[in-house]
Amino acid sequence: MHHRQHPHRPTAAHPQSTLRSPLGELEQTFLALAHGAEPLTLPAHLVCDEPDRAAWPVDRIRTHLAHSSTRAELREQTWREVVRRARDLGEPWGVVAVAMTVPVLRRMLARLARPVHLEHAEVEQEALAAVATALRTVDPGVERLDRELFSAADRAVHRLAYAARRQAARETAAYAGSLDHPYSPPQVDKGEPVDELTVLARAVQAGVIRVAEARLIARTRLDGEPMDRLAAERGMSARQLYRHRSAAEQHLATHLRRLQQEL
Repeated sequence: MHHRQHPHRPTAAHPQSTLRSPLGELEQTFLALAHGAEPLTLPAHLVCDEPDRAAWPVDRIRTHLAHSSTRAELREQTWREVVRRARDLGEPWGVVAVAMTVPVLRRMLARLARPVHLEHAEVEQEALAAVATALRTVDPGVERLDRELFSAADRAVHRLAYAARRQAARETAAYAGSLDHPYSPPQVDKGEPVDELTVLARAVQAGVIRVAEARLIARTRLDGEPMDRLAAERGMSARQLYRHRSAAEQHLATHLRRLQQEL
């Protein structure tokens, strides 16, 4: 069957679409290989019965891999050649092989039920790492070689999401179990309750938590600021910041229990 050909050009990505995106960064590298001074190509007959030329840039090859009219036998032989080159020739074919999975990975990750505190970039990186590992370990003679790569990525991101949900559940349970409320201190002085900010200030003075940790707790727990905003301010991932807050709250809860026991 003859595919009607259209000129294929890389699409300029919107700056925000590739911001801190491993898939976006890989895609840019892939398109640079396909449209550089010496475009990286593959034999067009691998993926097309009647190609218009002997060799196509690798991004055009990838487009035809996903085309509904491309026969399964052609997809199979194309994937085998891509994986063979990645193994036998090394880079840049390793990059090409992983990049060939990007369109499917994007659809896969769009359907993933991702915990809100698990960064999208971390999920993308996990998927790409799983594909790269599978490229080295998969049996090249297995049927539907591409499915093996996609399945490896799917398993990896679901394990990551599951672990993130378990961690969030543990943090929530620890937070809920630390006294009635981690900022509900015992009655002190003349039996008057102390407000939450005072508790945090005294914990800083006592060396229980640092100033930055007290501010983190106050801004997210008391003022309701989103964790993503603070993570961006501090130049770290939201997941890292959740861990920092959890550790600080555990120190604070232990300190408050000790105070109550002393009264």
